[in-house]
Amino acid sequence: DMAISGQRNPFMGKWKVGLDENNKMVALDTELYLNAGWSSDLSVAVMERALGHIDNVYFIPNVRAVGRCCRTNIHSNTAFRGFGGPQANVIAESYMTEIAERIGLTQEEFRELNFYKEGQLTHFNQELKDWHLPKGYFQLKEKANFDARKAAVEDFNKKSKWRKRGMSLIPTKYGISFTALHLNQAGAMLHIYHDGSVLLSHGGVEMGQGLHTKMIQVASECLQIPMDMIHIIETSTDKVANASPTAASASSDMNGMAVKNACDQINERLEPYRTKGLAWKDMVHHAYFDRVNLSANGFYKVPDLGYKWGENKGQLFFYFTMGVAIAEVEVDLLTGSHTVIRADVNMDLGRSINPSIDIGQIEGAFIQGMGWSTTEESLYFPNGRLFTQGPGNYKIPGFQCIPQEFNISFFEDVTHDSVKTIFKSKGVGEPPLFLGSSVYFAIRNALWYARQENGHPGSFSLSLPATPERIRMAVGDSIAESSKLEAKAGERPWVLSVF
Repeated sequence: DMAISGQRNPFMGKWKVGLDENNKMVALDTELYLNAGWSSDLSVAVMERALGHIDNVYFIPNVRAVGRCCRTNIHSNTAFRGFGGPQANVIAESYMTEIAERIGLTQEEFRELNFYKEGQLTHFNQELKDWHLPKGYFQLKEKANFDARKAAVEDFNKKSKWRKRGMSLIPTKYGISFTALHLNQAGAMLHIYHDGSVLLSHGGVEMGQGLHTKMIQVASECLQIPMDMIHIIETSTDKVANASPTAASASSDMNGMAVKNACDQINERLEPYRTKGLAWKDMVHHAYFDRVNLSANGFYKVPDLGYKWGENKGQLFFYFTMGVAIAEVEVDLLTGSHTVIRADVNMDLGRSINPSIDIGQIEGAFIQGMGWSTTEESLYFPNGRLFTQGPGNYKIPGFQCIPQEFNISFFEDVTHDSVKTIFKSKGVGEPPLFLGSSVYFAIRNALWYARQENGHPGSFSLSLPATPERIRMAVGDSIAESSKLEAKAGERPWVLSVF
């Protein structure tokens, strides 16, 4: 299956950044290269989202961003959780990290100096409303005792030669909506039976993410009945036609509003009976004998969208989900292996419909992003055939990869006046994935300490994923430096990593 199935599109980014005398960014010129494989598939849409996330959470008044989808001889790559957002965010945080190292600021100082502020425009001219990222960032920084722990890391590194620790504090924002306008719609079907039970179908696919549970909660709240009276029927085109993909972290938003629309229709028909003070079952019973229609088809289309590529006008995303992560790691410099000592994640999810489900989504996305940025390396033969097939060669995170301490929290004391979603909740599926790369940046930070001791101060490059081999070769000690090989003339690699 892995030999023929598309994977997440690999990216390569080239960038130039201009700063003013106060170390604030004033310009970004970047080119993004995407490995599409042998056909375009969804690569153009992935690139569109990447271009919209190349700023991450930083205000840059002048941006030139060019995306190029490259045809190659490997299998056709395709959509995967994050859809270009994490790739662009990694490039953004890489230039933030490297610039901070070059100008002599800590990474936290440089990031904090360049945060977006409420009401500023992104490079695609979308105003940032309810912009709580800085508040959530400092909340987590204080809650996780970042400054004291960072000082402890520095003290540890002074005393330890072959094991180094590193920390990172990484933010993200993720635009919620399909970039293809026509996909921002959803439908639902609702039947009320004369015994008071409810049958619900919507256009979203339940794949373990808890979508059905949230839709039952929405219907329960709207109809003011217990959840155990509501039953979900499987998603099918003979129930809800023309459903959009269950993707873009928008399924709860769109299907939830469609369910609400159907419930509103039923509530309007039952209003004459509700004013009589009847219980739910009695209302439905009387309405049935009065020949009231107890079925409804709900529909919802996301408002205010309509970005025009080439003109840089219109709204690209309905809103942004934002979050922050802190990772602390310990790296064995002799083997290149690492241990995640602790991870803290703080997310703004609006008024969460189901915090337990959302916490599970955050944990899973973080681990998935951690695997993407540290262990999951795809290698190819020169003829384009995938070498890393199966779990023996393609290393997904295991039990020992899980952070020894893993804390999830939500932004506190924030309002969401501009959010027009179902019950003011926010999408959670994809936004936390990039935060898993905080482990990668923590590893890079540990290597920075090691390289300082080994006579290699300053900035350096560490490609994703940060595998043990790449970590070991980046240490900068005499063993690693003497082990580096240059390809001889006419020599071809047996397998290679693609970008």
